[in-house]
Amino acid sequence: MRLHELSTPALLIDAPRLEANLATMATAHPGSTARPHVKAHKCTALAARQQAHGHSCFTCATPREVVGMAEAGLGADLLLANEVLDPHRLQAMAEAVRSGTGRVTIAVDSDETIDAAAAAGLREVVIDVNIGLPRCGCAPDDAGRLADRARALGLAVRGVMGYEGHLMMVEDRALQRKQVAECVDRLMVAHALVGGEVVSGGGTGTYDLHDRLTEVQVGSYALMDTAYATLGLPFAQALYVLGTVVSVSPQWSVADVGLKSLGMDHGNPSIEGASVWFCSDEHVTFDPKGLGPQRPGDRVRVVPAHVDPTMAMHNEAWLVDGDEVVDRWAIDLRGW
Repeated sequence: MRLHELSTPALLIDAPRLEANLATMATAHPGSTARPHVKAHKCTALAARQQAHGHSCFTCATPREVVGMAEAGLGADLLLANEVLDPHRLQAMAEAVRSGTGRVTIAVDSDETIDAAAAAGLREVVIDVNIGLPRCGCAPDDAGRLADRARALGLAVRGVMGYEGHLMMVEDRALQRKQVAECVDRLMVAHALVGGEVVSGGGTGTYDLHDRLTEVQVGSYALMDTAYATLGLPFAQALYVLGTVVSVSPQWSVADVGLKSLGMDHGNPSIEGASVWFCSDEHVTFDPKGLGPQRPGDRVRVVPAHVDPTMAMHNEAWLVDGDEVVDRWAIDLRGW
């Protein structure tokens, strides 16, 4: 199959670039020192490629990801880096453990999340610590109390996790290094109170700034997007949405890739050689500039600004090598 045979919009993954990205991260953080975050791609086939590069521990954002990874035989060590109170979803993850298809650890940051985990029959947790991002996580000095409560209920506390997500896109590397160190200082205070073998955190934007964590939760590195591309990281753009030019005017062209096929929270997508004006529900309007005159039926590769929500908008991704389509991967971990 060739690219021109695909219906559009079509999600494309550049196979050689993907493999290069996976190899680069596996060299920087081999084995269990990286815990790839499947929220970035929601695809068990891609997770299997990460496992082939030596990463058998994974981070998940939703119970659906946990259960799906376990069912796919990728559940050797799964961490749900998110607070969950829904008893049905907690029980589904506990069943994955009882059936022998996965080891599941979940993040907790309150008495309520600890009680819910224990009631569902889950047995392993990490204490989620707020280290600067105003989202989930307990205060560092409350982490020890929560760990004691969890252990009193029969839960094994594996350690702590924290996420400095507000620092991922800091372009001044010296400033970023200083701020990341301050965040990790807070996490280490909590770890001294909690104990355990796990100190988990980080992300693609800070993957090379951690020497005190036992594992980094990297996700976007595998596929990349225009937001991360501004940081000069050693990972190539491997994700595109293929579009078809459907209308041409003297100053602009329109392709069939719009808001419903792109994550837009980080801004407009890009098209190499062109200037994107705006996106609407089903269209991207662009000035073709260096692409030359466009004709209806021409194909363009649109680069998303944010990989994670873009992946969640598609049922499938097409693995490509140049103009050749080499495989079809289901985006099978969507939903909650």
